[in-house]
Amino acid sequence: MEKVSVFGAGSWGTALSYVLAQNGHDLLLWTHRQEQADEINQHTNKRYLKDTQLPESLKATSDLTAAVEHADIFVLAVPTKAIREVCQDIKRNLDRKILFVHVSKGIEPDSLKRISEMIREEIPEQWIEDVVVLSGPSHAEEVVQEHPTTVTAACENTAAANRIQDLFMNHYFRVYTNTDVIGVEIGGALKNIIALAVGITDGLGFGDNAKAAIMTRGLAEIARLGVKMGATPLTFSGLTGVGDLIVTCTSVHSRNWRAGNMLGKGKSLDEVLEEMGMVVEGIRTTKAAYQLSKAYDVPMPITAALYAVLFDNVSTDDAVGKLMGRMKKNEMEDLINLL
Repeated sequence: MEKVSVFGAGSWGTALSYVLAQNGHDLLLWTHRQEQADEINQHTNKRYLKDTQLPESLKATSDLTAAVEHADIFVLAVPTKAIREVCQDIKRNLDRKILFVHVSKGIEPDSLKRISEMIREEIPEQWIEDVVVLSGPSHAEEVVQEHPTTVTAACENTAAANRIQDLFMNHYFRVYTNTDVIGVEIGGALKNIIALAVGITDGLGFGDNAKAAIMTRGLAEIARLGVKMGATPLTFSGLTGVGDLIVTCTSVHSRNWRAGNMLGKGKSLDEVLEEMGMVVEGIRTTKAAYQLSKAYDVPMPITAALYAVLFDNVSTDDAVGKLMGRMKKNEMEDLINLL
């Protein structure tokens, strides 16, 4: 049994808490809202997982100091934009080394930092045992139904990755390990951009041909940038590459697909965000990925087209037309360059 604190009681933080509680760990789930903590302690979290009965051993608190004091393993399940603030709050209460696990999928615009880099910037090194990334094709709604799910725990320190593998793994939640932190973080973050684009094509009524094209060429963009940043090419053929891309681009559980679908049907970005009522990581990540493509001089036409729709008021029809009218090229050019 391990003592674990999970920070963030959205759908994914709650689902992972469900897994950890079922695995017999001493778990405390932190939320910044007392009313949500009270509800979770009554074994439901209906806003995020409306039909789920939570384990009785799953306890919640709105007292961040209590959550920090509770454990030596912290799972950060807050949106990317909240990572720095939560880390700063955690830091004020630290007096020992912590093994950090982050499960969010995004990149910070402007700084262009991956989440593991943001954690290391905010938490003094003397308090960090290590930082592990847990990522993969995993909808919270299916995890709490105990449907078979596979993810990856990534860390350059294999002992830390193995510890997190043991922490989460059970009969329905299978965890692999990987040492390619950059590849796992880039794949997990950028697939949200492609899911937005696929949602737009579905909203426009373009069908399966367009969906397959966006997913395939989107994966090429992700790998192209990831390798330029130092990732291993093979990572993008795994769970946090093609696996996460498939699940996020094809499922009605996907917030990013749903947001894109509404955009394709003609709703404005403000209308989409108001109707969603939850964080859509791909919107913020599109800005960061567009900036990364410029910084690393990597062509990312799908990302650029989506950026134009989200931030330059270009119509979805015009963006699609520009994509289809690009200069011809050899499909294998990307693969040859990667290898």
